[in-house]
Amino acid sequence: MGKAAQRKGGDGARVIVLPADFRLGAVAGVKADLVEALEAAGAQLDGGAVERVDTAALQLLLAYRREAAARDLSPAWRGVSEVMRDAAGVLGLARDLELPANMPA
Repeated sequence: MGKAAQRKGGDGARVIVLPADFRLGAVAGVKADLVEALEAAGAQLDGGAVERVDTAALQLLLAYRREAAARDLSPAWRGVSEVMRDAAGVLGLARDLELPANMPA
């Protein structure tokens, strides 16, 4: 298993918990977990604890989502931190990453 934590969700889906420091140094480990998730019947991404993120990490997630779509898979988001949401917005990737709508406080 790579740097992302994996666990089973309540519905049996594989949950990929993205690391708090999700930058270039963590990309290889997370990539291994995402590749494994492409073979799972269901996968969910949890970015709720992400405190630092860079372009490389968001590009990895974009590549994963595109490959999942090509395989008729639709991984869901369990959580997205404000840091991650802001970074994706600045780069114009929020829609392509299919981030869930930001819920008002």
